[in-house]
Amino acid sequence: MSPILKLVLEIGPLAAFFITFNRMSGLNELDALIWATGAFMIALLISITVTYALTRTISKVAVFTTVIVLATGGLTIWLQDGIFIKMKPTLVNGLFAITLAYGLFRGQSYLKYLIGDLLPLSETGWMKITRNWALFFAIMAVLNEAIWRTQSTEFWVNAKTFGYLPITLLFTFSQAPLMAKHALPDAEAAENKDPAEA
Repeated sequence: MSPILKLVLEIGPLAAFFITFNRMSGLNELDALIWATGAFMIALLISITVTYALTRTISKVAVFTTVIVLATGGLTIWLQDGIFIKMKPTLVNGLFAITLAYGLFRGQSYLKYLIGDLLPLSETGWMKITRNWALFFAIMAVLNEAIWRTQSTEFWVNAKTFGYLPITLLFTFSQAPLMAKHALPDAEAAENKDPAEA
């Protein structure tokens, strides 16, 4: 898949959410949010379908996120209550934080389980990077709760569209030095690769 198409498929659902909400600005905020939620769900299903058609694979994270979106979005539309879709980032980030923290408690990096084949790191590196992401997800969950509970729906939509993604990208880039420090040499990474993947 080309990088441009991959980017479009990843940000397309969020763009559909934001554009639909603003196009429906003539309605009250709840109705606009419900329309935007429907557009978000449809765009996400299209994105997942196209991704699978082109690559014959879907990441576990994408599947998990899609399930949460369909659940919270479905409740938002069915009950005509925007709280559910507003809590979606809280649920996703909170569950990621709890899952990674539980793995750390057991002395394991669940993040390595998800993306270990893409990022060869030492065990120490995986534990540190998992700890950092667990803290980040927890902070993002708290941030989302603070925003949607204290600000207007329009402010939350703008924060979700133009705030959460840049913050995540900045945090990802901030982890580059740590990943470089604990990166495995090519030979060692090949030795540690699962034989089933060879």
